[in-house]
Amino acid sequence: MKFFWISVFEGLALPLISVLSGLLLFGLFAKLGGYHPLQVWSLLLKGAFGDAFSLQNSLQRAAPLLLTALCVAIPAQAGLIVIGGEGALVVGGLACAALPVFVPLPQGILGSFFILLASALAGGAWIALVGFLRQYRGVNETISSLLLGYIAINLFKFIVEDVLRDPASLNKPSTKPLEPSILIGSILDYDIHWGLVWGVLICILAFVWLFLTTSGFATRVVGGNARTAKLVGLPVNRLVVMACGLGGGCAGLAGGIQVAAVHTAANASLIEGLGYTGILVSFVSRHQPLAILPVALLLGGFAAAGSMLQRHLGMPDASVHVLLGFVLVITLASDAARGRLGVWFQSRSIVNPKAA
Repeated sequence: MKFFWISVFEGLALPLISVLSGLLLFGLFAKLGGYHPLQVWSLLLKGAFGDAFSLQNSLQRAAPLLLTALCVAIPAQAGLIVIGGEGALVVGGLACAALPVFVPLPQGILGSFFILLASALAGGAWIALVGFLRQYRGVNETISSLLLGYIAINLFKFIVEDVLRDPASLNKPSTKPLEPSILIGSILDYDIHWGLVWGVLICILAFVWLFLTTSGFATRVVGGNARTAKLVGLPVNRLVVMACGLGGGCAGLAGGIQVAAVHTAANASLIEGLGYTGILVSFVSRHQPLAILPVALLLGGFAAAGSMLQRHLGMPDASVHVLLGFVLVITLASDAARGRLGVWFQSRSIVNPKAA
């Protein structure tokens, strides 16, 4: 149990260290561009968390990132690098908008449940295909998930702009708006929808499943060494496909929530890179579900603060993407350094046991 809590602490502390290091490097980058680092950091924090409006905006942006990050994190626990969350998200959003067109739905919460269930099932099936191709056809999951993402985006555009296009949507092709009774509303009087609660709960449930259940432990064993998992009799193929399906279901749910809580219909606004940002959040979080919570909030907040940098300093709005890139590079570099140090210490202990 002691080692379990140590690993939990590392899973939370290391991502925050990466974010802080990225901020320091971004300050140096701003200095080279002629901006004062302290002013840049101050505006970033103010734009992300400086007042109630900024905080609500950051939470709103973090809500889908919690779920798209899980699309990467859960398969990663099974040893796969899946980067097709954007595809699962748009498929989920399309399923959410299309279901009421073909199936009469009840009004109220029950109708909302059905459209979100359709979103999760569509996204789950889309990424489960990645796991199936990997285990039964030997197709690299990173390549297949990326290519399936492109297919999903173009399929989405075709259906939205042709098959299910609402004739009333002239300048911006969209599906028919969802019935108001099945839309996901805001929490009390705040500008935050209930999708944030869904994201937080699912991150917690993912942690409980991965670290406190037999099935989750088996999935992590597969991720540690698939050959050993087969030798001890674990159903490796089934566990991998299941992990991909669960991760895809999370991203699909994110797409459904974006349609039902933000856009009210499926349109091109859904394709805004939330699935790709989820990749960054997952890697910075070291694929730990609980660490995704603060990292998604921080990175979502910094992304929201880009407009403030532009208004007050004249920095391009896209400058925050440089910050996100620094955080990712630092994360990958630190993981590589830890791995090399581990190998070095292990070799030292083998060659000279007294030195260990």
